[in-house]
Amino acid sequence: MASTTSQQELIRFLEDRFACAQACARCARACALRASLVDPGGSEENEHLRRRGIMIAEVCDATCRVLSEQTRQDEAGIRAQVEWCRAVCLESAHVFDADPGGREAAQACRTCARACTDLIETLG
Repeated sequence: MASTTSQQELIRFLEDRFACAQACARCARACALRASLVDPGGSEENEHLRRRGIMIAEVCDATCRVLSEQTRQDEAGIRAQVEWCRAVCLESAHVFDADPGGREAAQACRTCARACTDLIETLG
């Protein structure tokens, strides 16, 4: 039988995992939407923003899938995926900050990075 402390740790882990998966899903949607709004026939900078939006959507979607799987995963694999997502989100937030229409995507990236950080802390 699990102790109260280990039950509380498990509950926090599951809550943080769910919050991270939700933030990843929201970030994927916001970044995919931002990518679809950028004129693909425009400047090189526009193409960079479009590719960035697609890439972050894919990273967040992959992280969401990892966190949503019901199978038992190794902690190292979860940690690596979440750390990668956090790094990409932080970098992308800075890129979207420079884009006049990227405010919502930048905020979604920061929220996702924060949720990733919380989950990493829960993993210990």
